[in-house]
Amino acid sequence: MRISELTERKTTRRATRNFDSEGRRIYNEFEYDLPYKIDFYGSDQKRQVAKFIDMILFFLVLYFIFHLPIIYSFIGSIPLVIIFGSITETLWGTTLGKKIFKIKVIDDYGNYPEISKSLKRNFLCLANFYPKFSEHTTRNVAFGTQTRFRTDLSMHMNNKLCHTYTIKESQLLEIKKLLEQKK
Repeated sequence: MRISELTERKTTRRATRNFDSEGRRIYNEFEYDLPYKIDFYGSDQKRQVAKFIDMILFFLVLYFIFHLPIIYSFIGSIPLVIIFGSITETLWGTTLGKKIFKIKVIDDYGNYPEISKSLKRNFLCLANFYPKFSEHTTRNVAFGTQTRFRTDLSMHMNNKLCHTYTIKESQLLEIKKLLEQKK
């Protein structure tokens, strides 16, 4: 069984136009099998900050220990984050930045990703930092309605292409139990 095949049963109650003899509304219940929700609230922002934490660590090492110029330290930190991030994701399922936010990376079978998949994932992370512009309208009592442009950075492409998932550490045991039950 794979994570992409996991489902959870949801029940919805929908009101009808009918009432029982005591005047209470009669409801119909519908049951659905929905895909298991892996993502968690704020995952994009936490993953972006975790990646910057990893980059800052390598930047500081290159700048203060190896005395490289700032631009070389910045450029050199990018491949180091990709390589060392891939190694630590393969071994422990996390990097230092992800560990701070208690995030793990797993593949479709609930294991830590292989080194080749993790390298691909981390390399694709560079393409994730393209901005996506959208309009955002807010209502404020004092100023009425305001429309502004908002920039969102998406961090989901690498997970989709590599069939990996970024989860909270607390979800790992639950997912492994669900995978064992469905076998």
